[in-house]
Formats: sequence, structure tokens, C-alpha cells
Amino acid sequence: MALPASAATWTVRAQPTQLVNGGPVLFQVKAPAKLDSLTGTWLSHQVVFNYNASSRTWFSLAGVSFETTPGKYGLELTAERATTKTPLTFTRSFTVARAKYPQISVPLTVEKKFTEPSPEQEKQIAEGVKTKQDYLSRVTTMREWDGNFAAPADAAISDVYGSQRIFNGKAQRPHWGLDFRVPAGTPVAAMNSGTVLLARFLYYEGNCVVIDHGQGLLTLYFHLSEFKVKEGDSVKRGQEIGLSGGTGRATGPHLHVAVRWQGAYLDPSRLMQMALP
Repeated sequence: MALPASAATWTVRAQPTQLVNGGPVLFQVKAPAKLDSLTGTWLSHQVVFNYNASSRTWFSLAGVSFETTPGKYGLELTAERATTKTPLTFTRSFTVARAKYPQISVPLTVEKKFTEPSPEQEKQIAEGVKTKQDYLSRVTTMREWDGNFAAPADAAISDVYGSQRIFNGKAQRPHWGLDFRVPAGTPVAAMNSGTVLLARFLYYEGNCVVIDHGQGLLTLYFHLSEFKVKEGDSVKRGQEIGLSGGTGRATGPHLHVAVRWQGAYLDPSRLMQMALP
């Protein structure tokens, strides 16, 4: 039996203090006793915490999916005491509000093969879907990210997370990333430390690099003209991973960057604004 711990002995904080759909969240926990391990459940996802010895705080990066409806949600914590090995449990509720994302239509024209693909192209699309299913839902429990997430390029933003796209007159799902207005051949940098999970061509994404930062957090870089890393490479924040381009479904050269946490796409601009341990 897990022993319930009184609320007065736990400190559980979230950054930012106002949680919104599509936003990342840093959970920080101070426990009532010395722990061997701490895990949690948040929005039906498993959350793995790492320990910061200097602040005596357990922490984990998580997120709230775009589709999450406003309301109160519990972070259910389960810990194991270091001395007695007995389990401790605690639940803290957080309110999720609705974010204001731009309700703008972006009419764009792309090659017909992206809106009305041929049977051969359908096969390529299906292969890409399988690759993404195989790789993008993997959760590496150990944290590789370290400190703040940095912009992958020093450039203006041309399209934001959550905006509505219209390709060849057909409405698409919301835009799940940030577009940087960069000419082809611009160096693209890793947003944080991690391991290269994917570095290959996919039908819609073009040449893409996906970096696994641990704790279920991935960053994705699309439409590259050239790779500077290969799958399995360890990278540091700021390291060049490729050159920008216009491969895949792109209306012209630009860099599309996405952040994914355990299957949910999060707003990269909100992640870059966070002060992280």
C-alpha cells in the first residue's frame, strides 16, 4: 500500500504558472523525504523526474496537447523512499486555460503532388507515416536536454504555431511548428543537447532531422537542403545539424521547427521562453 503524504509536506510547482493547451510545462517537486525515484502521471502520460542535487528538487519537462480542453487536471506522483523503500503518493491539480492562437488563414500554393498524390507517391507517404509512427512516439526516460532551448536560426518568424493553413484552396490541420524565414543554405542549429533519432528524407517533411532530448521530448527540423549529422549522433545545443532548404512540401526555402512531447506537438516559442535547470 502506498502511504499518502500530507499536502503540507510536498511542494509541487509548474512553470509557467498559467498552463495552456499547446504549451510545455516544467514540473518541479520537493518531496517530504529523501527519495530513490519519482514518477508521475499527467494527462494519461507517464512522467519521469530527474533529481537536481543542488536545489534538492525533482524536475521534468512535460506538455499539454493542443486538443486538451480547459479544466483542472491532476499530476499524480508516485515516489519510493530512499531509506525504507516504501512508496509515497501525492496528487496536485493544475488548471489548464485555452491559449489564444492566431485564427488567420494562410492561403498557400504547393505542387499538386502534395494535395493529390499519385499511387507511387501514396506509397512514399505511407512509408513516411510508418517511419514517424516507429520513431516519434519513443520515450527515452533519461534527460539529455540541459538548460534553456535556443532558437535554431537567427531569423524572423514567418508563421507561428496554431495558425490555420490552406493549401490549394483546401483547409489543413493547424500549423504545428514555427517557420523561420531563412534562405537556402542557412546553418540550422540543435535547440538543445540530445541524440539524433532521425536524419532522412520524408515525403512531406523533406530532409528532416529529429533530436531526442530525453523525457519524451523531441525537436524536429524540416525541409533541409543538407544533413550535417547522422542518426545516432550526440549533439550539443547550438551545434550545426544541417542547412536550410525547400525540400518536401514547402512553398519556398524556410526552416520549419516543431517540438513534440510523447506524441503531442507543443509551441516551440513557449519552450524557448522558459528558464530551465
